[in-house]
Amino acid sequence: MDVFLNFLWLSAGVILLLWAGDWMVRGAAALARKWGIPPLIVGLTIVAFGTSAPELVVSVKAVLLQMSEIAAGRESHASELAIGNVVGSNIANVLLVLGIPALLMAIPTNVSGVARNSAVAVFATLVLIALILVHSPLILWQGAIMFAGIVIYLFWMFGLAKAGSDDPALHDMADIDDMEGLPQKMWVTVGFIAFGIFGLAFGGDLIVTNATEIAASFGVSEAMIGLTIVAIGTSLPELATVMVAAWRGQTDMAIGNVLGSNVFNIFAVLGVAAMVGPIDIPTGFSIFDIWVMLAAIAALTVFILRRAPINRKTGIVFLIGYVLYMGATIKAGIA
Repeated sequence: MDVFLNFLWLSAGVILLLWAGDWMVRGAAALARKWGIPPLIVGLTIVAFGTSAPELVVSVKAVLLQMSEIAAGRESHASELAIGNVVGSNIANVLLVLGIPALLMAIPTNVSGVARNSAVAVFATLVLIALILVHSPLILWQGAIMFAGIVIYLFWMFGLAKAGSDDPALHDMADIDDMEGLPQKMWVTVGFIAFGIFGLAFGGDLIVTNATEIAASFGVSEAMIGLTIVAIGTSLPELATVMVAAWRGQTDMAIGNVLGSNVFNIFAVLGVAAMVGPIDIPTGFSIFDIWVMLAAIAALTVFILRRAPINRKTGIVFLIGYVLYMGATIKAGIA
């Protein structure tokens, strides 16, 4: 019964986290517009970081929990939830988030800017793999390298936007004028931001606390919970965005959304979390999971370089690959 309640609270935490993150982004974007901050700056900061808020909050909370447990003299591997969440989310973004919409409509890969963004996503993945192989756990200097990556990436995106790049993913991220549901009154705007901050903090606590308790109950690692339940939960916004785009026939936005999310997960989320405290890397990650993440982004890049659409058959292959990966992860976790 206790484990069932843990699952319920974890699910509630995921829902609250996603809802609060959306409210905070809308409130912050509305406030920035009231203050006359250029939409491009808002898009490349508030909106970009806000969409990665669920992964960021979970990762930082997990690191802080481990630090507090160790300080109290108790053994803890809660930070494994951080790396599990990011690696699992990046795998899900490619195989699940693109696989399901491809069943409805072919996703084009010949969109302007996609090849450039795929190269950045592959580079970010290789940087993470190199950092993991060089030193484990991930610590401050590795976090600083990754965070420097997101700063450079955002400055690059800013330059491209100022130069009039027709990258649809960049346009979608930088243009807040088309964002729906922005509050108009100041007190409502403040309420959006306040609820967002509170919801992110509380939702993050629910996820991390209950994920670690579930891991302990089943005798599995926090990393496995992060790779499965938490990763799928925090990937839901990307899935919803791509599904709506596919339904509306705006599939050119799908791949850009996935690539951007993968870059932010590695450079921003893990970068910040590693600067907060050490992130433990389970042995299995160096043998299996990080290579699955690389294989997934490499497979997507092959389609992009060939300018071949991700059609229904490819979507089925992606989904089968994700199911097999989930099966292998769960089997390894309970072995």
